[in-house]
Amino acid sequence: MPQFEAAGAQVVGVSADHIATLEAWGKQNNVHYLLLSDFRRTMLPAYDALVTDDKSPIYRYAKRAYFVIDKNGVVRFIKVEANPLDLLDPAEVLKALKEAGV
Repeated sequence: MPQFEAAGAQVVGVSADHIATLEAWGKQNNVHYLLLSDFRRTMLPAYDALVTDDKSPIYRYAKRAYFVIDKNGVVRFIKVEANPLDLLDPAEVLKALKEAGV
């Protein structure tokens, strides 16, 4: 995460997991950025980051999504992966940060 901090960004992870699960996962994986729980799934749908098709086997699961939000709360970049196992190249997010002037 140093490259994001060097770019002036704050990294925040949001998950639909319970806060206790997130805390344990963060400790186990030596995570040093903020992890937020949207266990009640109130924020994820607002960012189209939740599977809302009730016929889907992963209904109400969080999607893997990346956002760049500026200091005024304006969303400058969105990338929602179709497959939750797909990871975005950090260089793409860094590029979006630079282009957004964040």
